Amino acid sequence: MSLSREELGSLLERTSRTFALAIPLLDEPLRTDVGIAYLLFRVADTLEDATEWDRDRRVRALSAFEGWLSGGDDGWIEEARRSPPTKDVNCMDLLARANDVLAAAGPLVSKHVGRTSALMASFVSRHTDEGSLVLRDIPDLRAYCYAVAGIVGELLTELWVERVPSLEGARAALMENAPAFGEGLQLVNILKDAPSDAEAGRVYVPPSVPRAEVVAIARADLVQARAYVDTLARAGAPPSVRAFCELPLRLAVATIDRLEQGAAKLGRDEVMQIFADVTGPR
Repeated sequence: MSLSREELGSLLERTSRTFALAIPLLDEPLRTDVGIAYLLFRVADTLEDATEWDRDRRVRALSAFEGWLSGGDDGWIEEARRSPPTKDVNCMDLLARANDVLAAAGPLVSKHVGRTSALMASFVSRHTDEGSLVLRDIPDLRAYCYAVAGIVGELLTELWVERVPSLEGARAALMENAPAFGEGLQLVNILKDAPSDAEAGRVYVPPSVPRAEVVAIARADLVQARAYVDTLARAGAPPSVRAFCELPLRLAVATIDRLEQGAAKLGRDEVMQIFADVTGPR
């Protein structure tokens, strides 16, 4: 059964946060391309974080998922149906529609999601029997952020160039900053969610590294992310693509400013004001 545009939108709304706001800013066909990619990355996240499964089962599932992306069987979906990896009903609904999502994915999406799932499996394999993971140092943190977010930046860039051929001349400049675009957003999320992640046994900010150093790395990545968005603008990228990239970048900068001030996270009104600033008339 194919996935309708309405069903795609519903799955995105129920399984995402920031990107549920950002993806509708895109015009077709990029809106569907990126929506499908996001859902497949979300499946990988669900298998990585499968709280109801032990480490080895998660590693096997991620490996099976990677194989399925390149034409392998879908036995992992039936296993997830019989023994749910999560109590999140929305994520389980997504897993149940995984074949329909993949059917709508192009080869670029499948390739990059497969790269992420393989690297995720390598990190999951390091979890303790109790499910804990502690990143060792800055290179380890960098590698993790590339696995789960830097690759996303690379995929988005390839999709922009594929759908907007006039961006081909800017490909090299975009690819130079594409990983940092994703990694900067991820580092801000890691800093923001550090307390709740630690309660769950996941320590992404290496204990031996001062938090201020991680903040500085995140800010440096966000500078590169700004360069990425500015390159899109100079290259004549469609306004919808620029807005899609601008929104999470603005939210990340506002969030890290708050974190450094020791203040509460952004409220809904503040998020919607940033959204209005990004999408309003220029």
